Amino acid sequence: MKALLGKKMHMTQFFNADGTVIPVTLVEAGPCVVTDVKTQESDGYVSIQLGFGTDKHVKKAQSGAWKELGAFELVREFRTEQEDVAKRGDVFDVTVFVIGDHVDVTGTSKGLGFQGVVKRHGFHGGPASHGHKDNLRMPGSIGAGGVQRVFKGMRMGGRMGSDRVTVKNLEIVQIDATKHVLAIKGALPGATGSLVMIEGREGKSIWDN
Repeated sequence: MKALLGKKMHMTQFFNADGTVIPVTLVEAGPCVVTDVKTQESDGYVSIQLGFGTDKHVKKAQSGAWKELGAFELVREFRTEQEDVAKRGDVFDVTVFVIGDHVDVTGTSKGLGFQGVVKRHGFHGGPASHGHKDNLRMPGSIGAGGVQRVFKGMRMGGRMGSDRVTVKNLEIVQIDATKHVLAIKGALPGATGSLVMIEGREGKSIWDN
């Protein structure tokens, strides 16, 4: 598998030779440091833990665990089936990917606060004709009243956004190794400056020798 951590920058567009417009999102990806390696023998599964960015405020336990590596803004673990392919302190950057690779990108969606059923669940709302005062964006009936409670999972108004979202099968269009920037086709979850996980779907693994 290929994997990196990064920070969403902004959207822009590129043009193919035939003039086709390609919408892309730029991501500052890596360099990422291997902060921990888990093995089948010691942990029951195999994974590589990556750290990205720098953090001024670090918990004491983390500062002890990473004292020779530094403090990281984001640390995430990636499962793999291969052992003994990376060691603590190794550094990976955008060169682990090649143009044309397909990736899954995971981030935290924008927080939208408390929203009603029209925006949150796509309800059409009530009739807007005469005789329906203050009913345009109301949720309407929520079901039988005999049970004296609201059933779990009922679609109602509430907090929207700030969820973990994964967009799958996006293509890497361009790679700038000097600036550590990936141009990924399409839109990514989260606001500008938010942290994201980039995981390859196919191709040569960064853990391969």
